[in-house]
Amino acid sequence: MQVVIHAGAHITDEDRLVNTLITNRDMLATNGTNIPHPNTYRKLLRDVLQEAQHSGGTSSQARDVLLDAILKGEAKDRLILSNPGFFGTPKMAVSAGSLYGAAEQRLNILKGIFEQDKIELFMAICNPATFLPAVYKKTPHTSFDEYMRHVDPREVRWSEMIARIREAYPDLAITIWCNEDLPMIWSQVLREMAGVDPTVEIAGEFNLLREIMSDAGLKRFKSYLKSHPGMSEIQKRRVIAAFLDKFAKEDAIEEELDMPGWTEELIDQITEIYDEDLYTIQRIPGINLITP
Repeated sequence: MQVVIHAGAHITDEDRLVNTLITNRDMLATNGTNIPHPNTYRKLLRDVLQEAQHSGGTSSQARDVLLDAILKGEAKDRLILSNPGFFGTPKMAVSAGSLYGAAEQRLNILKGIFEQDKIELFMAICNPATFLPAVYKKTPHTSFDEYMRHVDPREVRWSEMIARIREAYPDLAITIWCNEDLPMIWSQVLREMAGVDPTVEIAGEFNLLREIMSDAGLKRFKSYLKSHPGMSEIQKRRVIAAFLDKFAKEDAIEEELDMPGWTEELIDQITEIYDEDLYTIQRIPGINLITP
C-alpha cells in the first residue's frame, strides 16, 4: 500500500487540500485511493507518535490497530493522511533557526509503523517572512526573539530541512510546493496526492480561486474554460494567471505583516533569500518540486 503523509506545513493550506479530496472520496475510491477524515486518525496517530518517542519504538501491532481504525475494513491501494502537526506543534516548528527539527525522528516512527508500505511525503513550504510570524503567534512565547533562540530570521532555510530528510531517507518520495503558488498549481497538487491521472476530473479543483477571485471574474473564468475544452495544465495556469491579474481580490492576496521591529527592508531581504532557496531545493536529488 502507498501511504501519503501530507505534513503541512503549518499555516499553509489550512486543511483545504484534504477537505477537497474528501469531497471526491467516492470517485477516488474507485481508483483505489482512501481519503479518511482527519478526525478518524489525527489524535490516534499523535498518541502513537508520542508513545513511540517516549518508549523508543512502536509495537508490532501498531499498523493493524491504526488501519483498523482508519480504513474500517476497506482495502485500498493508496491511503492519504494529512496533518500539519506530523512533525510537531507550532512551538516545535523552529528550533535555533532549523525548521521542524523532529521531522526525521517522526518519519522514522512512521516508517516503522508502515514498514511494509511505501511512504510518500507531501509538504508545502512558505516564505519565512510570512511563516515565522504566523507560527510564532500560535505558540505560548511572548518574545519572537526567544522563540527563534536569537537566530536571525534571514538564516532560516527550507532547503536545510529538506536536505536533512533526503539525507536520512535517500529513497523517500518527496513532493514540495510553495504555498504562494497554490492557486496556480492547486489541481496538480490534488491529483498527485490522490495518485490519479491528470485527465481525471476532480470536484473543487478551482476552490481556492473562489477565495481570491471576484465572483464576476470566477464566472468569466469558468465560462472561458467551458468554451476551451482540452486545455493542458500549463495552458490552464496561464489562463488563471491572466484572470487573477484582472480579477483578484486585493484584500485576499495581500498579507499584512505586523511583526514589531520588522522593516520593509528586512521583509524584502527574507523574501529574496526564500526565492534563492528554491534553486537550492531544486538541486536536491529526487525532489519533486511542483511549480507554476
